[in-house]
Amino acid sequence: MHESPLSILHVDMDAFYASVEVRDNPSLAGLPVCVGGPASGRGVISAASYEAREFGVHSAMPTSQARRLCPQLVLLPPDFDRYTETSRQIMEIFRRYTPLVEPLSLDEAFLDVSGCERLFGDAVAVGRRIKQDILAETGLVASVGVATSKFLAKLASDLDKPDGFRVIRAHEIRDVLDPLPVSKIFGVGERTAKRLEQLGVHTVRDLADKPRDEVAKEFGASGIWIHDLAHGIDTRRVTPRREEKSHGMERTFAEDIADRAELKLFLLQFCEEVAFGLRDKGLRGRTITLKARYSDFKTVTRTKTLDYPTNLGPRIFAVARDLLDRVKPGPLRLIGISVSGLLDVRAPIQETLFNGHHEGGSREDWLQTSKKLERVTGG
Repeated sequence: MHESPLSILHVDMDAFYASVEVRDNPSLAGLPVCVGGPASGRGVISAASYEAREFGVHSAMPTSQARRLCPQLVLLPPDFDRYTETSRQIMEIFRRYTPLVEPLSLDEAFLDVSGCERLFGDAVAVGRRIKQDILAETGLVASVGVATSKFLAKLASDLDKPDGFRVIRAHEIRDVLDPLPVSKIFGVGERTAKRLEQLGVHTVRDLADKPRDEVAKEFGASGIWIHDLAHGIDTRRVTPRREEKSHGMERTFAEDIADRAELKLFLLQFCEEVAFGLRDKGLRGRTITLKARYSDFKTVTRTKTLDYPTNLGPRIFAVARDLLDRVKPGPLRLIGISVSGLLDVRAPIQETLFNGHHEGGSREDWLQTSKKLERVTGG
């Protein structure tokens, strides 16, 4: 029987923000470096070097807790301008090999390299070349997974970190999946894993052996999804971004999150990255949309249109935070923010009857707004 071809790559930059900081300041090499907000107040870790992770520090952890775990922690404020510029370099490397690039965030993407064999070799060869190019041109290391689907490619890159390269061929799928703890299935977090354990499911093989209807009855639509993944079934295609009528970022969590404070920390990071993307493209937008998906896959959106367009992270976050407060409480598996109604920053702004000024896009404006936001959030 003809084996399904390897065509999907998942490339994930290792400890991206922290790695950029170490690259630009080599004296930090070997130290426990974190990027995040201050330990006083409600600061949070955005990225942790592998040296910091040895102390138990990880992203989304309160900075005060990280300090307790690692008193010698080197804490740096985020510099999204540098991270986004480096991300642009990496995405340009991807697009040399294929137009089918689906960025997931600044530091990871899926690539479909089918049809590239004549120019660059097979998927394994392309993956190795991309990894080498990233190191040579940015000074950073990436972990690369190569497989027949998005789920398996991401799993492959996760199984060999940092600076890894892992291939999962079609005939290896069962051998790779079966012994893994069920928590390795995307969408199975701590709470879901505990429920599965009560059903006698501890490994991916255990989940695959369960009748599909039984899993669906227990977990609903998400049960069908994780059962398919346990069988290595993932038909999602790599979807490149087309010409943007909006600019946004979203994330599907490995485990549903109900805690609003934690969700707002994710939104804060998303809003900063979206805002920089807008400024980088010379754009501002008036309409801000929050997207939220519950554990049963029900998706809701909340939208607000501003009097004046913006490309400032704190302004977008202030709206996003209010929009989240309008979403019914409950565990969310996905959250995202987008800005639409895009205008060139050079376009004249028509003032309203009630406002005699419009929001500027300068760095000074951004810093002033950021300071106000820090006072509000304690970050």
